[in-house]
Amino acid sequence: MPLTDIEVRTVKTSGKPRKLPDGNGLYLYVSVTGGKSWRLDYKYVGKRKTLTFGTYPALSIAEARRRRDEAKRKLAEGLDPSLAKRREKLAAMSAAGNTFEVIADEFIAKLRRDKRAEPTVEKNTWMLKVLASKLLPYPITQISAKDVLDVLTNIERSGRVESALATRSAIGRVFRYAIATARAESDPTSALRGALQRHHPALTTRKELGGLMRAIHGYEGWPSLVAALKIQALCFARPGETRSMEWSELNFDTAIWTIPAAKTKMRREHHVPLSQQALEILAYMKEVFGDKPQVFPSMMSGKTILSENSMNSALRRMGVGISEHTAHGFRSSASSILNESGLYSPDAIESQLAHLDVRAVRRIYNRATYWEERVRMMQWWADLLDDERTRSRWLNDPDT
Repeated sequence: MPLTDIEVRTVKTSGKPRKLPDGNGLYLYVSVTGGKSWRLDYKYVGKRKTLTFGTYPALSIAEARRRRDEAKRKLAEGLDPSLAKRREKLAAMSAAGNTFEVIADEFIAKLRRDKRAEPTVEKNTWMLKVLASKLLPYPITQISAKDVLDVLTNIERSGRVESALATRSAIGRVFRYAIATARAESDPTSALRGALQRHHPALTTRKELGGLMRAIHGYEGWPSLVAALKIQALCFARPGETRSMEWSELNFDTAIWTIPAAKTKMRREHHVPLSQQALEILAYMKEVFGDKPQVFPSMMSGKTILSENSMNSALRRMGVGISEHTAHGFRSSASSILNESGLYSPDAIESQLAHLDVRAVRRIYNRATYWEERVRMMQWWADLLDDERTRSRWLNDPDT
């Protein structure tokens, strides 16, 4: 007869060990001191063995029976349930030790071994150890797509859409590293593509852009941040490339900013013609911060360059809503207005934006082909920004 919970709960010690059978090999072992544990005696390759499932009442009768049935299934498959239990225990211990933090630290160390640019290493460290800090203590095999989405949604709700997207990619890289080192079997971030917003709000009319430039020129903030915003508008590079600009990348004699391949999205060196206005701003920065390797140093102690959200935060303080314009939005602004002008070829504009078109004719990035046109275009763009700034009033002025 199977045991009842009352029988198990009330059984007393008799001064010697006792075995109370429950059925199909499962029994309750009662020790001399009164301790109770669920056990199963079985034979494997002719050898008698005993498997202990757990103690009562921590392990209920129902759970003990489930584990007995599971052990019987393993035996039927030719497996030793005791060995399987030890392997599962070792796997659980390994998983507990392979937390997201442990593997993220290894991944960051690998970036350094691979000689990735320090800004890249620092950005990945910030995303993985700060923005994704909620994931750090969990075994990587126990992190679900929903866990990652919760982290990303919190970032997105704070207005840092680009940071959320970049963090999803960084988390995915950690999971793929874990897969490559046999500590995970899947990447939950692959199920989250398209789950976040992906747009760069931008002002795309001359009047709106003129008002924005008036606001930037009138903004009384950290000089490095104000100058970075101006250069972002004039050069419309990717914000990370602007923030990490170094003096070694600038040639004032030829008026060229050379962005190293390691810093670009396409991993290809990119050349930016510098307008007269851009050169004047950079010359001023040279006087103020020329003793530092970075052109736009942070005002925060211990930080080498402006933070990822510094320019967007400044725009918010100017009253520019997150749905109106972002630092990245200057690229859309320039693309829209330059294309609408009809003065410059689409290829020259795309080349200046460092885009890679899938068509063969645009896949050939020949700097010389569009260089002279791009030089003229960048000066025209800088003059346009000045003209619109001096004759425009702030975009929210009801009288404009």
